[in-house]
Amino acid sequence: MSRFWSAVVHGLTPYVPGEQPKLDKLVKLNTNEHPYGPSPRALAAIRAATDDSLRLYPDPNADALKAALARRHGLQPQQIFVGNGSDEVLAHAFMALLKQDRPLWFPDITYSFYPVYCGLYGIGQRVVPLADDFSIRVEDYLPQGGERPGAIIFPNPNAPTGRLLSLTDVERIVAGNPYAVVLVDEAYIDFGGDSAITLVDKYPNLLVVHTFSKSRSLAGLRVGFAAGHAELIEGLERVKNSFNSYPLDRLALAGAVASVEDEAFFQESCRKVIATRETLVGRMRALGFEVLPSAANFIFARHPQRDGAELAAELRKRAIIVRHFKAPRIDQFLRITVGTDEQCAILIEALREILGR
Repeated sequence: MSRFWSAVVHGLTPYVPGEQPKLDKLVKLNTNEHPYGPSPRALAAIRAATDDSLRLYPDPNADALKAALARRHGLQPQQIFVGNGSDEVLAHAFMALLKQDRPLWFPDITYSFYPVYCGLYGIGQRVVPLADDFSIRVEDYLPQGGERPGAIIFPNPNAPTGRLLSLTDVERIVAGNPYAVVLVDEAYIDFGGDSAITLVDKYPNLLVVHTFSKSRSLAGLRVGFAAGHAELIEGLERVKNSFNSYPLDRLALAGAVASVEDEAFFQESCRKVIATRETLVGRMRALGFEVLPSAANFIFARHPQRDGAELAAELRKRAIIVRHFKAPRIDQFLRITVGTDEQCAILIEALREILGR
């Protein structure tokens, strides 16, 4: 450790992103990237924006993107916040909205960036255990006696489990905590759920965060956004403009707007992933795996007779990369991204060989 680090840095346990290995003929199923490319209209818009205008700063307010997102979701532009990937949007939300006197509540098995942000910003936390079937229990997030949260955050579908909370249950949590911000992180909602964005006009304490990295196949572009009451968005803008006035460059803005406007491509690409996921789940179960119900572009699976780390290692020998978490309760599970039909077939054949089936 460096003697020049601040006390905050000494105490941090940073987030560890999924591995990006450089192997030949790799079947990469570990970071939940979309198996198909972005909208051709988005790529064309990015190419068109690659001109002399790059000498100029981008629009610091991202007005065109906010307008496009507002139109799609039936909101006003002042209800939209955009940032450099949903991780940056979440980081600003932790500082602007989730840092309260009372602890922040979130699941014990969830996106591992949440405790990292708590450590970075000095936010008290209460970890709420998932049920035995790895679902989120609504009752656990409602005020109990004199105990209530300072704020609440959870992904829906949850990560890494893939389990979905119904929109009715999400609304129960939001309505049951009128004095606390409830942030619903919907990175994977487009693969099988109903977005809580439809509730933001009804509940001033609700913030919904989305990313362009998953369902829009633009992980390399780094675009995310939040939707909520204008008062929440103003708080995010104040933090953003105290940190970086230009989080989205000209190419990202052009590509993101075009992606939002290509609704037909978006819907079809999501449908293809969902269809492949359902086929993959059936084949995994036929091999004896327990697979949790998934509404995401990944599945969470374990085999009753084989160790999770061992399976991940055997797959790696065959140039197939999946995600294994060395964490309590889930150390026997593999998180497997839904790839192309061809990639999933290669995975199943490899597992069949490993299991001796």
